[in-house]
Amino acid sequence: MKYRILILLFLLGSILISPQNISRLNIISSKGKTSVPVYMRQGTVYFSVKHFADSLLLKYLYNSQSKKIELKFANHNLRVVADNPYLVITGEENKTESSYQLPTTAYLRQDHIYIPLAYSLEALKKASGYDIKFENPDRLVINEKVIPKGINKEEMSAKKFDIPGILLEEKANGVLIRINSNKRIPAYNSSYKDGILTVVFRKVNADVNKIESIGGRGLIKEIKVKNIKDDTEFKFIVGKEYNSSEVLNAEGSSDILITIHNKIFSSNEREKNKAKWNFDMVVIDAGHGGKDPGTIGINGVKEKDINLAIALKLGELIEKNMNEVKVVYTRKKDTFIELFKRGKIANDNNGKLFISIHCNSTPKKPTDAKGFEVYLLRPGRTQEAISIAERENSVIQYEDNPERYEKLTDENFILVSMAHSSYMKYSEKFSELLDKEISNDIEMESRGVKQAGFFVLVGASMPSVLIESGFLSNKEDAEYLKGKKGQQNIAESIFDSLKKFKEHYDKIMETEL
Repeated sequence: MKYRILILLFLLGSILISPQNISRLNIISSKGKTSVPVYMRQGTVYFSVKHFADSLLLKYLYNSQSKKIELKFANHNLRVVADNPYLVITGEENKTESSYQLPTTAYLRQDHIYIPLAYSLEALKKASGYDIKFENPDRLVINEKVIPKGINKEEMSAKKFDIPGILLEEKANGVLIRINSNKRIPAYNSSYKDGILTVVFRKVNADVNKIESIGGRGLIKEIKVKNIKDDTEFKFIVGKEYNSSEVLNAEGSSDILITIHNKIFSSNEREKNKAKWNFDMVVIDAGHGGKDPGTIGINGVKEKDINLAIALKLGELIEKNMNEVKVVYTRKKDTFIELFKRGKIANDNNGKLFISIHCNSTPKKPTDAKGFEVYLLRPGRTQEAISIAERENSVIQYEDNPERYEKLTDENFILVSMAHSSYMKYSEKFSELLDKEISNDIEMESRGVKQAGFFVLVGASMPSVLIESGFLSNKEDAEYLKGKKGQQNIAESIFDSLKKFKEHYDKIMETEL
């Protein structure tokens, strides 16, 4: 149970900050003032669908076996299924369906289905035809005057503005912004200068007054928006703790996600955290092991054996030549270690760098593909990167509870990578040094620094990289990796990168601390 709690914390990526811890949601409607039960999950308010229907005297059908509830409004029905991220709206007359994808799922608690309030409002408005306003963290105001059939107030509003609104979620290490868009945004660009993050979206327009009225939160002090001909310009005025930002497409919708990250340390934390951030511990993770062999080379060699050999050689170099740095191994022998436990080992030992060592492969063997790659934890941007992550992540088939990873969708990886944002510049620096060092030291082709959603990197709250040290599906790479000389060369290159990285890290810490 303790491990389940820990991995859930890892998957959250950061702690959402709730406006207040409420237990009931007040609903103001023509039926009077009622309240429905809610609960807080990861800083988000979830409310009971059945109690919501009861408060408005709506008819509904609930099936406890299929864990499904369907609310019946005048012109549409709204269907919600527990453990499912989709809200489905069905036309009463023409039976057409449309769906809204939530960034999380509906949850079943004590035989009642709960959905996230902030993310469900648009679907509720469209299905009901009601004017629903979320005025306070604990109050909904509902005008039940039904829009005539064939006319939907929200749809009319949506046609007026491509970007009708945004959502801000404050994290422990920054702010996540969801730009709600009713159409695919064909292109966008961002820039930062003098405390202002500017993002320009092409071929869309925004509801300026509504968005600017939201105001700032956390790092964001103010939001300014203007429509410039066919485009929309957002200006986020940020505080002095701003560190970096990233703009990404949301999974399964036309929305855009913007992550704005703060610095590792606020000024009042620097002195007390000084010792905590000394570069004194490296965690070496030999991928696969035990009942999980990893990929099998065309020469019969097993990936798990090569990974362990390189890991042990690297650890030995550190122990002999860097007295001030200790080494922790996620495994030192041929044993199977679950992915989430590898990150836990790293965190429990207060690691300052997590290095996960793997070998690559292709479905077709033999292959001409060869060389090494270095990966950072972010959603994969190429099909090749996604495929490699899927192959490495398939290790969970050997675990007792693979379902613990099921919520790691692309969007949740964005949230997880926010948790790593404080460390990302260090991960990027080590990756850069590693790519350059191996290229210079070894006659092996560099395939560059890339990004993908590797489960093994999720739990490690520290700078972290994953190395694919060569293709076991390639004859040359497989023979090189099988030999002790090749394994030693790779370990030495990683070690040389590590020495240079420590020098860089120590200089940065002197400045920041």
